Order: sequence, then C-alpha cells, then structure tokens
Amino acid sequence: MPASIRHAFRARAHPARSVPCPHEHCRARAHQSCIVRVNGRVLDKPHPSRINLWAITTACCPECQVEPGTPCHDDGHARPDVHPRRVQEAKETLA
Repeated sequence: MPASIRHAFRARAHPARSVPCPHEHCRARAHQSCIVRVNGRVLDKPHPSRINLWAITTACCPECQVEPGTPCHDDGHARPDVHPRRVQEAKETLA
C-alpha cells in the first residue's frame, strides 16, 4: 500500500495503536485494532492498558515527574495504571 494512502487510514486511528496491546486476551500487534478474542469483534477504541503503555512510552508524567519509559508512581509505590495527566500530555505531544 502506498505511504500516502496508509497515512490517511492511520490518521483516523487512535495513536495508541502504535504500540502492541498488552491486554492478556487481545495481544494485537502494533498498528492493528484491538479485538475480543472470544468472538473476533474489532473494538472501536484501544484497551485502556494499551493507552497506558502508549502514554508510558511517549510522554513524561507531569504528576510524578518520571521520564518516558518509566511507569508512574504514587509516593514511591508503583501504580497499576498511569496518571490521567500523562495521557493528556501524550496527546499534546502529538500536536
């Protein structure tokens, strides 16, 4: 597929699709939509864990002051997800 057409298709997709989905029942590769393995239904939005992974890899967290690639924490205790401000920061870095 030519790069110009591919870019038009990906421009409408969520930017979190640039990373593979870590959700245990999905495991979609990078640039593929998340799915429900039981029935094969394609999801409109990526799994929250995929959005968290994307935010970790692309943005610094303004809440806990960690660099890209480092998970968020609360007073030294690791968080299972990321701070909402980090997701917002990742969206702003795209613009």
